Amino acid sequence: MNAASSTLKLHSSQSWQEQLQGAIRTPSELAAALGLTLEELPYSSRADDAFPLLVPAAFVERMEGGNRLDPLLRQVLAIDEETVAAEGFTDDPVGETSLYRDTPGVIRKYQGRALLVATGQCAVNCRYCFRRSYPYSDNSQSSRERLAAIDTLLEDASIAELILSGGDPLLLPDDSLAAIAARVRTGDRGVTLRIHTRLPIVIPDRVTSSLIDALTPREQRVVVVVHSNHPKEIDHDTARSLNRLRDSGITVLNQSVLLKGVNDDADILAELSDRLFAAGTMPYYIHMLDKVAGSAHFEVSEARARQILGQLASRRPGYLVPKLAIEVPGADSKQEIAPDYASAP
Repeated sequence: MNAASSTLKLHSSQSWQEQLQGAIRTPSELAAALGLTLEELPYSSRADDAFPLLVPAAFVERMEGGNRLDPLLRQVLAIDEETVAAEGFTDDPVGETSLYRDTPGVIRKYQGRALLVATGQCAVNCRYCFRRSYPYSDNSQSSRERLAAIDTLLEDASIAELILSGGDPLLLPDDSLAAIAARVRTGDRGVTLRIHTRLPIVIPDRVTSSLIDALTPREQRVVVVVHSNHPKEIDHDTARSLNRLRDSGITVLNQSVLLKGVNDDADILAELSDRLFAAGTMPYYIHMLDKVAGSAHFEVSEARARQILGQLASRRPGYLVPKLAIEVPGADSKQEIAPDYASAP
């Protein structure tokens, strides 16, 4: 058991809400959990002021004690590189601010789909988050307003899929999620409910019987897209929760972001695909970094990304190779990038 595990195992007796409430918010707590001194932790208070540290104990437990370069730690720790301005990196890297003019929280970007920013809250603050500067306060909704927005969207016969995003929509109470699912089920046409979430990864105990009851398909297509970047994120507890979603009839997919110093290696991605598949989850997308201000130190070049995916394709069957994609503001869809097969060993 590493230092983080021995320090944090107390979370296992808590509900997911208690774990969220007790999440680590200070560098001193994080350093102590990892068996490091505060001076050994490459922490920046200036970067933290702009985007505060937030990480649940269940996620920290999977970090390697004493390792200041742990790939899970790098995803959540505010460091000095975030304060360095970089050309092309902005507060709105995918151009969303022009897309929610009609209804607060509703983004109409791609044909046949509508996205609802269901909440501005997250269970973890990922340093590369493309919505770290999103104007959540301008797009907040009450439960009634949220359901009314869904009703309006479903009046549009072109909408075949409703996407819940955030923040993290699984931070909504189960009764709110059940009400949303019931709204989407209403009517004589099939509309897919898709939920983008990191909660089953960072707090696996979020996947409760009550959540399953709220989301379990009743002649309805439900897709849960989780977000994990490194195989260390998929431990026994995470795998159990992902399998539980899958066993309930929900389609479970994973999307990752290609991050320098975290997962920019074909062997790491191969192991991630293996662990996801064993947990009933299909690798779906691996995204090029959205160029949000403060994240330039995570950037992997497109040429290197194509090489990595080409190497991954040579080591795993096609269903375990996620699509490499980039989001281009104003484009009609995500743009897929072909792997560089010539570079594969």
